[in-house]
Amino acid sequence: MYEKDGERYFIVDGHVHLWDASPENRNHYGKGFIDCFYGYHSSLSPPEWVWPKEKFDKYTEQDLMHDLFEIGYVDTAIFQPTYLTEFFPGGFNTTDQNGVLAEKHPDRFVLNGSFDPRDGERGLEDLQRLVERYKLKGVKLYTAEWKGDSKGWKLSDPMAYRYLERCRELGVTNIHVHKGPTIWPLNRDAFDVADVDHAATAFPELNFIVEHCGLPRLEDFCWIAVQEPNVYAGLAVAIPFMYSRPRYFAQIMGELLFWLDENRILFASDYAIWHPKWIVEQFVDFQIPEDMQGEYGTLTPDIKRKILGLNAARLYNLEVPAAIPPPAVAAH
Repeated sequence: MYEKDGERYFIVDGHVHLWDASPENRNHYGKGFIDCFYGYHSSLSPPEWVWPKEKFDKYTEQDLMHDLFEIGYVDTAIFQPTYLTEFFPGGFNTTDQNGVLAEKHPDRFVLNGSFDPRDGERGLEDLQRLVERYKLKGVKLYTAEWKGDSKGWKLSDPMAYRYLERCRELGVTNIHVHKGPTIWPLNRDAFDVADVDHAATAFPELNFIVEHCGLPRLEDFCWIAVQEPNVYAGLAVAIPFMYSRPRYFAQIMGELLFWLDENRILFASDYAIWHPKWIVEQFVDFQIPEDMQGEYGTLTPDIKRKILGLNAARLYNLEVPAAIPPPAVAAH
């Protein structure tokens, strides 16, 4: 929990990883991929929060527990697996790998699974195994992932619908989809947000959390989300811009609040690309510049509370401490 100026915030970090990008577990593409990650880390973090590249490639369980829960203010963290076995033969961070730590600290982690419709019937069986083994409530999808000769897939693919139907049957209601900046060597178009529109309409019982809120396609994302009430914005990648480009971040937040409102925006650090401690501190202190408030309004403590934890707690049925004040009821 984080407290500042008499206000308390329940922190749910909606997007964390424990990855292995060590030289022993990567090929040429894997090296380029993690180097691209490190470029985001080093260019968008305050200098004092930049890690040596060797630590960034493979950090420890102790690093993660310390950074998130001992100094990072995080109450609950959501593991979002990314397999990428074409680049990292042993897996970048798989559900089962994350599951070891999640089962060790069940009071700290929500474990999400994953699926890839290109795995066909075998993949449907594996999805069911993961759900039954870990009692999953969510999955993380990476539509640009390479598999053999395939350079990506779409949520609107017929086989993807089979998997989404299985999620609905199994009670896996939170569908996190990576739709953000391209990471070398993945293809830009494979992260396009248009397929979210199809899937959200076809599966209104599911929540589609668009990670990285579609950047750099923010406008496309907002026009989809305004007509699809089950589409949410994940702030990973967007939120670090409040340090390096605060007016750009204010514009992102203003657009999201206008089109989606504060109930469909979720905080995420994308650890270990960024550290939650400085992000939480700066977000609680952040305000939309005065000359932009006429169009975008202001970020109140209630809005920040929802974004930092209450919205994710609602989606995942997490218990919120009694010390956290409920949001004020808006006057009409």
